[in-house]
Amino acid sequence: MKGRKRHIVVDVLGLVLGCYVTAANTADVKAAPAVLVWVLEMYERIAKVLADKGYRGALATLIGQAFGERQVEVEISQRPEQAKGFQVERKRWIVERTWTWLENARILTRDYERLPENHEGMIYVVMIRLMLRRLTKNRRTWQPKTA
Repeated sequence: MKGRKRHIVVDVLGLVLGCYVTAANTADVKAAPAVLVWVLEMYERIAKVLADKGYRGALATLIGQAFGERQVEVEISQRPEQAKGFQVERKRWIVERTWTWLENARILTRDYERLPENHEGMIYVVMIRLMLRRLTKNRRTWQPKTA
């Protein structure tokens, strides 16, 4: 997306737990705490955070300082040095799959929103729609009884 950078935190199923939209020139390491600290406060059972190479740096120490009494492990996914060509990184595909789900929504393919907060809200709305479709997909629809 031109001019915007979107950061999401997902669970192991690929469902969005938190989102943060910044300007495109913002470094990943500087934007990550804004969403990650909020998600870790909301979901106390999270014990491990997997991130890609764009988030390496002081992220682990920042989380350690913010959650000193709570042990949250930060693991940065690394591509094996002997790998040649494309290779799927461990657990990285979960986030990429979520991005694919979100990109199927027309409202997120173009930047219709003026403010980053509005674009962030649209990401949540699209994810809610996806989750509702999954919940109702295999359920038998309720039919009123006719007299």
